[in-house]
Amino acid sequence: MANQTASYVLLALCLLVLVARHAEGRQPRLVPAIFVFGDSTVDVGNNNFLGGTRKEGRANFPQYGVDFPTSKPTGRFSNGFNTADRLGRTVRSQMFKGLNFASAGSGLGDHTGRSVVGEVIPMTQQVESFATVVKHMYQSSGSRRTASLLSKSIFFISTGSNDMFEYSFSRSNDRKFLASLVAAYKDYLKALYHLGARKFSIVSIPPLGCTPSQRLRRLEQMGTQGCFGPLNDLSLRSYPLLAAMMEELAHELPGMAYSLGDAFTMVSFVFANPQTPDWSFTELEAACCGEGPFGASGCNQTVPLCGNRDSYLFWDANHPTQAVSTIAAETLFAGNPTFVNPINVLQLTKL
Repeated sequence: MANQTASYVLLALCLLVLVARHAEGRQPRLVPAIFVFGDSTVDVGNNNFLGGTRKEGRANFPQYGVDFPTSKPTGRFSNGFNTADRLGRTVRSQMFKGLNFASAGSGLGDHTGRSVVGEVIPMTQQVESFATVVKHMYQSSGSRRTASLLSKSIFFISTGSNDMFEYSFSRSNDRKFLASLVAAYKDYLKALYHLGARKFSIVSIPPLGCTPSQRLRRLEQMGTQGCFGPLNDLSLRSYPLLAAMMEELAHELPGMAYSLGDAFTMVSFVFANPQTPDWSFTELEAACCGEGPFGASGCNQTVPLCGNRDSYLFWDANHPTQAVSTIAAETLFAGNPTFVNPINVLQLTKL
């Protein structure tokens, strides 16, 4: 594990140097960099470098990446770009400078995901890797320049869904679970703050019960179709707790600012409005890549692939299509208070 962690940090440092050089002479940008933490919703292939990750925790095989510019799998759990990609390009114009520490299958708990996908990079390790990067930045660029860059950058986090998925199979005390989830989130945010982060873009947990995998779960357990209610209930209840914690933390930590995206409301809005001038979804329940009920069998090179990916809400059993990720990024960036509070990411960049 130590060698793998060292390789992971080395890769991150190489990426930092690469993107910094590539940025020279580029268009003006809203922030100097974006740093990404979380799970498969924002992983860009970090799990490909882990030796102990099972296939469930990787997306480095066809049909993944079919709509990526290279039309090849990259490790993203998408047919193309994910929300972190889209948001990064928006705040950095055409140039994405920064680092991505996210790991598919990971969560706020240190053991989340390991029983399902094997080796993951939990949030604890993601933050530790970032701390190592910061140390090298101080050594190479000096404390003043590094502190300035970090304080102006966006720290984008999307996590917690895997913790909730796992808990839902052995529910005991919902209130205690949700409180511990938010408490863990708070600890990681404070750790990042003390490493220099000041501007946070956070995505809350979406209606997980409406993913193809959970629709199949309801069909198998209850014999009826629809979203899996108990999981959606947990998702919905988590948002006000997260929002209250963020507001409290912003008052506690001088200079901290944040934008909290309400993913539950975002997705619910698309369910209620599948056809608008900005998008047209004709399939809201089944996965584009997969077979069997709701296409929830899993995405691989042997299963059917839908023709018009932009008309599907879900790419595979648990993840959105590139079209949905684009809508999410646009909403996080410039959305109104119905979806992002207390400000959107565009407003956050101007602080």
